[in-house]
Amino acid sequence: MSLWLCGCVPDVTVLTEEERLEIEAELHQYAQKRAVCIDALKIVQRRRGWVSDESVRDLAEFLEMTPDELDSVATFYNLIFRKPVGRRVILICDSVSCWIMGYDRIREHLTARLGIALGETSADGEFTMLPIACLGACDHAPALMIDEALHQDLEPQKLDRILEHS
Repeated sequence: MSLWLCGCVPDVTVLTEEERLEIEAELHQYAQKRAVCIDALKIVQRRRGWVSDESVRDLAEFLEMTPDELDSVATFYNLIFRKPVGRRVILICDSVSCWIMGYDRIREHLTARLGIALGETSADGEFTMLPIACLGACDHAPALMIDEALHQDLEPQKLDRILEHS
């Protein structure tokens, strides 16, 4: 029986023309098509918010890779999201420097304020909070990033102001 006849619609997620064009614009920088895979994953994630299994499959075909090869790259990098995330992603540094300088206090404040633990997304879909090994801001610990913005020398009151203006 056809999937269409049983009422099951197969997933038809494919790369958009805009995504293909943006990826193709990056190809000139690389000797092999598959070498653009990290840029391609970032492009899809920027446009869709995360990289689904279907996106990996479509990208792999486009880049002349197997889905397993591309998934290995995607899962190696902790900034490629393989599960849906909120509209804003908070990456809270849990390096030794941040631990010493108050990571627990900042994490607990975020948990209380947003109602989420590490790895969770707020009920309104606005924020996902994820740990990250190091943000390279050890001299200004504790630190976190909200999307592309780095915030350093954190304390709960400063964090409240940052969240209000994010």
